[in-house]
Formats: sequence, structure tokens, C-alpha cells
Amino acid sequence: MAIRKTKLRKVVIIGTGLVGTSYAYALLNQGVVNELVLIDLDQAKAEGEARDLNHGMAFGNPMRIKAGDYQECHNADLVVITAGANQKPGETRLDLVTKNAKIFKGIIEKVMDVDFQGIFVVATNPVDILTHLTREISGLPKERVIGSGTILDTARFRYLLGEHFEVDPRNVHAYIIGEHGDSELPVWSHVQIGGVPLSQYAGIDNFYQNQAMTEIFENVRDAAYHIIERKGATYYGIGLGLVRLTKAILNNENAILTVSAKLEGQYGLNDLYLGVPVLLNENGIREVIELELTKKENQQLHQSAEVIQEMIDTGMKAIK
Repeated sequence: MAIRKTKLRKVVIIGTGLVGTSYAYALLNQGVVNELVLIDLDQAKAEGEARDLNHGMAFGNPMRIKAGDYQECHNADLVVITAGANQKPGETRLDLVTKNAKIFKGIIEKVMDVDFQGIFVVATNPVDILTHLTREISGLPKERVIGSGTILDTARFRYLLGEHFEVDPRNVHAYIIGEHGDSELPVWSHVQIGGVPLSQYAGIDNFYQNQAMTEIFENVRDAAYHIIERKGATYYGIGLGLVRLTKAILNNENAILTVSAKLEGQYGLNDLYLGVPVLLNENGIREVIELELTKKENQQLHQSAEVIQEMIDTGMKAIK
């Protein structure tokens, strides 16, 4: 693997909608980068957002924030894509695929035209499919194309388990894997609270027949629908998730996060992106962590992969 050295701590955000600007706002608050560039089809919107963020600089962390064009991607460490059509009420993430595949083709080609040498992070839905398409269109090594995957689903899962058992979510270790969407699954066999398996901690023999645990997972899986119904879109949670991902890469953390990564034999799956735990550092994905799944979990993961593969095929047709 070629070693990339992060020098500029420069991030380019493509798309200044609610997710892109929530991410930008969180980056300013946490002082993660030295330079932040906003790109949008609506140049005036990008300029307005950059000005607004700059006016908070005295209360945040010193950094350069500006609106720019695709030329700015040339020396960026990360290009984070949040652009695309939004999920509408009643619409699944997978309904979005054809619309966003065409939008992405134009974006990726423009980024690659300026000899981009950094890492792509994709947050637009359906994220697993669009991350796969980003890799196909860009031709970059798989470790340098990452999707936000189930990073937020995993955070929601840990939060709800922590709330239920009255334990700090940071001491709850749990994963949601598979598609970031309706076919995702909880890895009950690896949930731990303070290092103690949940089955032992809570005395649960069968998670699938436990009403409280079933409701927790359903609230994780359907969280986006519940939020969209009430306020129209989700953006704060994923904005913070993207900052966590950014820190892991720019700070060379070798942190384990659940993101959309390309599988090549792991979990018995090949040539597709889906949400799994990975080790992340300044080169992108160092390795995919392969959990030992139960028979049921493995079956659910393969069903999720089938859903993704069908949509990848749809997306590939849309860009050809």
C-alpha cells in the first residue's frame, strides 16, 4: 500500500445542503482541519455558507474557510461528498439510486480531472451504492474510497442500548453492519457492556424474541424515517459522524469505525461496498475487521449484500 502523508489538513466538501453544512459547522467547532473549501452547484449558496462560518471564527478554532471550485481538490487530503437528491418522506434510500448515480458521475470526473491524490468520503444516500460507484468512476485504490456506511446507525444503537441499561454509550460496544438502510442488522453476538457480553450482562438468551431489544433495533433501523417525518431531514448526527471519521484519518488514529468498505472475500462477500468495522488511518482503510458472526447474522448480512448488489447493478447502468 502506498503511504500517503497528510500535510495540509485540507478538506473539500462538495454539496452545501444540510448535511454538508452541519459537517462544516462541526469541523469549525472541533478545530479538526486547517483549511475547509465548500463547493456547490449554487456558488452563491457556498459563498454565503463560507461567510457565515467565517463570522463564527472568533468563537471557534482558527482555520481557513472559503467557497471554491473543483481545482481546490488537487491538494486536498479529503474530498467529502454530501451532494445529491434528498430522501423524501415515504422514499427509501434505495429509491434514490438512479438519480444520484448520474449526479455522482459528473462530480467524480471533475475531481479526478485535477489529479486528486487524497481520500474520498461519501455521505450521500444510498451510501453503499454511491461509494461503490465512486470507486468505479475514480479508479482509486479501494482503501482511499470510504462511505459513511453504518457509522451513524452504530452510534444510534450504542446510544439506545446505553439509555436502556443506564450506561454511558461510550462504554457500550456494539455494531450495526450491512446496508445503511432497511436491510442492516445488529450484531447481537458481539454487543458488550464494559467488556461483558450483553447476553450475560442482561441475562438475555434470545435477542430476537426479546421485545425491548427488538424495539431498540427497530428504532435504530427506522430512525431516519422517524426524523424525516418530524423535521424533514437528518443532518446533525451524520455531520458529527463525518467529523469522527475525518479525525481518524487526519490524525492517523488506527481507529475502528463502521464504515462502507469494499469487501474482497471477507464475510464470504466479494466486490461490493457495505458497512463493516474497519481500521482507519491516514491512508484510509488499513484493514477490514472480520467479526465471527452467528449463522443467523451471517444469513442476514448476505441478504443485505443481495439488496446492495441489485442497486449497484442499477447504478452502474445509470452511469453507462
